[in-house]
Amino acid sequence: MNEDLKGLYIAIILSAFVVLGVNYFMPKQVVPQPVAEETVVVTPETAEETAAEEPAEVQLLSAEEAVAQDARLNLKNEVLEGSIRLKGARFDNLKLLRYKETIEDNSPNVSLLMPAKTAEAYFADYGWLTTDAGVKVPNAESLWRVVGNTELTPETPVTLEWDNGQGIKFINQISLDEHYLFSIKQKIENHSGKTVTLLPYGLFSKRIDENSQTRSVVHEGFVGVLKDKLKEIRYGNIKEQPQEFETAGGWVSFSDKYWFSSFIFNDSALNKVNLRKVKDGQYQLDYKGEPLQIASGASAEVSTQLYAGAKEIKLLDKYTDDIKKFDLNIDFGWYYFLTKPFFYVLDFLYGLIGNMGWAILLFAAILRLAMFPLANKSYDNMSKMKKIQPKLMALQAMYKDDKMAQQRATMELYKKEKVNPAAGCLPMFIQIPIFFSLFKVLNIAIEIRHAPFIGWVKDLSAPDPLTISVWSHIYIPSVIDIGVWPLIYGLTMFIQTKLNPKPANKDQARMFALMPILFTIMFAHFAVGLVIYWTLNNILSIIQQKIIMNKNGVK
Repeated sequence: MNEDLKGLYIAIILSAFVVLGVNYFMPKQVVPQPVAEETVVVTPETAEETAAEEPAEVQLLSAEEAVAQDARLNLKNEVLEGSIRLKGARFDNLKLLRYKETIEDNSPNVSLLMPAKTAEAYFADYGWLTTDAGVKVPNAESLWRVVGNTELTPETPVTLEWDNGQGIKFINQISLDEHYLFSIKQKIENHSGKTVTLLPYGLFSKRIDENSQTRSVVHEGFVGVLKDKLKEIRYGNIKEQPQEFETAGGWVSFSDKYWFSSFIFNDSALNKVNLRKVKDGQYQLDYKGEPLQIASGASAEVSTQLYAGAKEIKLLDKYTDDIKKFDLNIDFGWYYFLTKPFFYVLDFLYGLIGNMGWAILLFAAILRLAMFPLANKSYDNMSKMKKIQPKLMALQAMYKDDKMAQQRATMELYKKEKVNPAAGCLPMFIQIPIFFSLFKVLNIAIEIRHAPFIGWVKDLSAPDPLTISVWSHIYIPSVIDIGVWPLIYGLTMFIQTKLNPKPANKDQARMFALMPILFTIMFAHFAVGLVIYWTLNNILSIIQQKIIMNKNGVK
């Protein structure tokens, strides 16, 4: 194999890695290094140990069985339904009423929080730690008493109490807004006859199937704004040794593709945050607040917020008015300045049309219109390049043994014909951030999840489901299971390559000939909404380029 051909294959492989990987591997923001926590003696238990109440080997239950085992306080609004376990005052049962697990009509609602004894355990605890081993504090086995309202709704906040039998009463006052935001006020009334020192804490414990984790373009794992800076750590990079941070204000979250849960801190309080992998498939995120000294006869309280719900972009933007950078729970990627506006344009068009697929097509047409003048100049230059192709071939034949003379003659020809060979690349470079931004939107926007188009396309955020069945009869890797829309896209890209000037270098010509095949295979695994957008973009480009070629008399 000659060196030029090796370079061709390397270029093709690198192109694939760029398309698939740049949006993941590009750094998003500079993040702070973990800050070591000051030494705090916390007995008899730490926040981490509080979550580890379940035995190492335990029989897993269904969500319904686990929920039925304990006394509960029901909660409900228009988007949430579930309950708080009174033992431990634990948030461990939460369903999202607007979202189904699959596109099937009988699909159950998405369950976000789940009890500890289930396969997908995911829960939140609030509690207190003490520096005095003689003071009893509530733990995961403490049974809290409901005072007043017996159901949590936006109109009816609830109060939970636990008395330690030593003159100290622990009170949790919980309210819920009309969406996914809980407000928790942890209060202590001390009538013990002595001053006590207590620290508030909160924790998330989450169990995931690590075999299902992939290195997708959407961040999944820990995300937080600590000391006003964004910090992100994927599940696979969370270590068994606790990673420690501290922050006054801000928030910390466990984030998945479309859902997340978050602790939101009061700006005036310093919180020490710990993140760790408890064991394979189980992760914990917890925080400890500042110590509070409470004299006998006095009381103290701390307030935090808990978000547990969907990544609805417009909703998070509203919360961001009060919770700084809260919209960054959504992974907008490196092209934040394009990704977010693109979503709002698509959402506006969807509001006009009522179908996200048609909104994507209209968006493609609008972008082509915006780029029309620039594309016109580019295609005009490419038409002239194609027109002088015979003259270039003649120069190559004339100076085949003298590369320097060939280059000089070629540059003189470009100057005489007023052709700029690099001008045709400019629209392509401009479209790179557009491509990645739209790619990101279609992967992160829950508003596009399960959005249908026409025909067989029932979910624009998933790959085209109608693949060519011939692959199932012969042994071919599933990477080339190609749907109908990717094939249409590949055809339009092939037509475009035929309209463009043919590269003078034979290896370059081979590479360009293979690009439609390569990109068709890659696009087969992208969201079909992106493939539909790019297909129409190619069709509009072909029409525009053909008109300009006819105008310049180019065949």
